[in-house]
Amino acid sequence: MTERELLGADTREPQRAEPAPTAPAASAPPGSALAPEAGPRHRADWPYLLRRTAKHAVLIAAGLVMIYPLLWMVASSFKPNALIFRDPSLIPSELDLTNYTAGWTALTHPFTHYLMNSFVIVAGAVLGNLVSCSMAAYAFARLNFRGRKLWFAVMLMSIMLPIHVVIVPQYILFSQLDWINTYLPLVVPKLLATDAFFIFLMVQFFRGIPRDLTEAAHIDGAGHGRIFLQIMLPLSTPALATTAIFTFIWTWNDFFSQLIFLTDPEMYTVPVALRTFVDSTSDSSWGSLMAMSVVSLVPIFLLFLFGQRYLVRGIATTGLK
Repeated sequence: MTERELLGADTREPQRAEPAPTAPAASAPPGSALAPEAGPRHRADWPYLLRRTAKHAVLIAAGLVMIYPLLWMVASSFKPNALIFRDPSLIPSELDLTNYTAGWTALTHPFTHYLMNSFVIVAGAVLGNLVSCSMAAYAFARLNFRGRKLWFAVMLMSIMLPIHVVIVPQYILFSQLDWINTYLPLVVPKLLATDAFFIFLMVQFFRGIPRDLTEAAHIDGAGHGRIFLQIMLPLSTPALATTAIFTFIWTWNDFFSQLIFLTDPEMYTVPVALRTFVDSTSDSSWGSLMAMSVVSLVPIFLLFLFGQRYLVRGIATTGLK
């Protein structure tokens, strides 16, 4: 055999062995446990779909019932005074802005004056609650003092007291201090942590903050003031935002307290000013009342629109420990 033939035999590619044919897998019989269940699964979805549809229908109906007064108020603000209670439709025949222009200047002062009065009270109430309630909550959540549990229980029980129970003692006290017909009765109590609900809200949030952070700060020589300002408050933004939003809404809509303590029309706020549109002895300006009510809802709507994220986070994380 020549050298060329030997080289050709060495460089020849080996033949690859073909895999042996495999038998097809036997399919499971229709009645066995391995067979896929198609029919019963689809039939079981119908009760679930019916329950889900019924639940959504009930929620939509309840939502329409709750939002109907608001829609009716907005629609009535564009109707003449004589058609407000005659025409119950939510779509006015024509958009008439007379109620807005007339209501803005119908009272002793322009409606801007009453808006500014409300903003002054709301700003003081929000600032007072944020400062005082957060400090009280930090004391209940992080400080150990005698009678802490007792005072915390007393604070929680004060939530059950309605405003009508304490309004008479408050009026007597503020009258002796010569605070009637001023904004002090509506602002100063907020600086004394009188809203137990917000104290409880922030206590629950503070308890969810790990103690390792405060203990490490104690080791580094930080006192309670520094821990409160530099650790607890920055981590409590959702709870503080929730407190600010609820305080704004409740103070803005407060009619009873402002009616009791404010008697001079110069000091009237938005809720008290809206009451003057209704006259029991003569014709009431219902159209102007509806128009100014819509205007008074704009600040609350904007606040909730931009603060909804913090509000949901604050409520969702308050109960976590």
